Amino acid sequence: MSAPRQEGAPLRAGVVGLGWAGQQHMDAYTARPDVDLVAIAGLEDEPRARLGDLYGLSDAGLFRGYEEMIAQADLDVISVATPTALHAPVALAALAAGVHVLSEKPLAEDAERGAAMVEAARSADRVLDVSFNHRRRGDVKALKKLVESGALGEIYYAKAGWLRRSGIPGLGTWFTRKSLAGGGPLMDIGVHMLDMALHLMGEPAAEAVSASTYAKFGPLGRGGSVDRPTVAAGEDGTVPFEVEDLSTAFVRLSGGATLLLEASWASYIKSDELYVVLYGSEGGAVLGSSGSWSESRLEVHTELHGVPAELFPALGPDGRHGEAVDDFLAKVLAPDWSDFHGEDALTRARVVDAAYRSAEEQREIRLDRPTRQA
Repeated sequence: MSAPRQEGAPLRAGVVGLGWAGQQHMDAYTARPDVDLVAIAGLEDEPRARLGDLYGLSDAGLFRGYEEMIAQADLDVISVATPTALHAPVALAALAAGVHVLSEKPLAEDAERGAAMVEAARSADRVLDVSFNHRRRGDVKALKKLVESGALGEIYYAKAGWLRRSGIPGLGTWFTRKSLAGGGPLMDIGVHMLDMALHLMGEPAAEAVSASTYAKFGPLGRGGSVDRPTVAAGEDGTVPFEVEDLSTAFVRLSGGATLLLEASWASYIKSDELYVVLYGSEGGAVLGSSGSWSESRLEVHTELHGVPAELFPALGPDGRHGEAVDDFLAKVLAPDWSDFHGEDALTRARVVDAAYRSAEEQREIRLDRPTRQA
């Protein structure tokens, strides 16, 4: 177990994973005066040494494995930025040691493993959080305020999607192996859109899911990102590809609302796009851009004094990973952790699981509403 920290002492943070996402967490921790980044872990020797120099870590703060880091670094908080199949092993080890956990999305490779993480957080009474950084976009935050104000009325239908023209993140790498990633774009980028939609709609419970998945590009070695590595094709001209490259799901929500969700790594579209569309009884909203996944943009369609009106709200800055880390630390510093055991992230995992099962069995899957433990 981590040693009790003296009041006012900085939190001791560690990061598992040396890639881009892990470095976002390292940057966020080092930007905080009340946090000391004391350890990083990863198997790659050169990046580990380089990042150790960059963040001013001694050799004692550099680890190949997460087990040694958790056992030796006396951590208060840990970020998990590894391939998806390692989220649960790292989180379970950290929670057992009394360390609060912030994981990259998704929670785990399936809901069963995610549920084990949530139960471990409850048992240890430690924070378990997931870095859904895209809900910290400026357009998402502005739209959330509008919804909460009642300006759009009852949100009864939503559409959300993230589509790429050619963006499979590493053909033949861990991203495209089901045992390591859990799934394809629905698990990778679709879960961001699911999180954003449920967050904006006020967290309605998912009651049923009907979905389909397709793999038309990846098995042929097509659709890969130009900036990501590709495993060489075999003699038959194919590369290892065990997941979908496009998914679509229709989700029935509590209160009668519905959500149409789509995600793709590769498809013949004009350009990449990310969007959320909300249909409300008093107004509608379109978030995102049809020409860019990264451009914050928000339109609101309503009436003012009986006259149709199109509004373009002013947007604040994107918070991204830094804000996700800040929100996690705010939970850690709260006096009560009973509401922060990862239940919201588990709801997303259950919807994704149901979508994959629906696609496999070609039928609608009903979800049992989980009971919240005290």
